[in-house]
Amino acid sequence: MAGGGRMRPNILVTGTPGTGKTTTCSLLADATQLRHINVGDLIKTKNLHDGWDEVFECHIMNEELLCDEIEDMMEDGGNLVDYHGCDFFPEHWFDRVVVLQTDNSVLYDRLSSRGYMGAKLTNNIECEIFQVLLEEARSSYAADIVIPLQSNCVEDISSNVATLTNWVNNWSKI
Repeated sequence: MAGGGRMRPNILVTGTPGTGKTTTCSLLADATQLRHINVGDLIKTKNLHDGWDEVFECHIMNEELLCDEIEDMMEDGGNLVDYHGCDFFPEHWFDRVVVLQTDNSVLYDRLSSRGYMGAKLTNNIECEIFQVLLEEARSSYAADIVIPLQSNCVEDISSNVATLTNWVNNWSKI
């Protein structure tokens, strides 16, 4: 049975920072009434971290605390999980894993406009070049639930939301 008996699917939307995860999840949540769980925000608001990384200028997530925090929601189903990593989540939580990908020149401009520079900018661009998150998703989840989607422009995001909305509407627990 798909979804382990859940009435609504769980979707993980992952990708390098700047690929449009939060925008896609916000629009998809509006279209499908799935709950948008922005993991980065949750880590900050619930203190699900082990401090601050000075080099990458971000919180050091505590994977165990995070998974404990959202476990009950995931069991219930109906969630869009928005995060730039994926290999630590339990495989059975997700019915679809979406990896958003963006051309490097577009991504560079997006990250630069957010104030990324130095090691943080370089590391994220290299992750996209080497498709680190796509490979992480493929090695962590069944091949038939992992889908890469381009996310370079508003048209791509609209198309992705339409595709995923259609998938959600046709998802069945059977």
